[in-house]
Amino acid sequence: MKRVKFTNSRADRGQSLVEFTLGISLILIMMAGVLDLGRAYFTFLSLRDAAQEGALYGSLAPPDTAGIRARVRESSGWPVDFSTFSDAQIQVNVTGPACTGSEIKVTLQMDFIMAAPFLGGQTLPLVAEAIDTVLQPAC
Repeated sequence: MKRVKFTNSRADRGQSLVEFTLGISLILIMMAGVLDLGRAYFTFLSLRDAAQEGALYGSLAPPDTAGIRARVRESSGWPVDFSTFSDAQIQVNVTGPACTGSEIKVTLQMDFIMAAPFLGGQTLPLVAEAIDTVLQPAC
């Protein structure tokens, strides 16, 4: 049995280093994108939960739009600070008269700032809404 000796020339080592650099760069870019999209999804879930809080309060006091907006603003301070939301970002709509059986819809809007801007823009518009049935007052 004849032994074959492999020589590792300087050119082969350089080629391996270039391939490793290109491969790890691509993997890190993909990982940064996945982490950023995960942050965006987590923020969307927080928006949805805050909209549900507002819709729940609105189902008991539909004419109190200021109270509904206050409930949304107080629902969380992290990861999204809702206390800074303007009235334009918190929309409250009641379908029909504000009494039992009607629907109340709370919609929240915000621009999510991406940490990895190479994903197609620096902001991602997020919109979450919750619809609930008005429970009181009776008409």
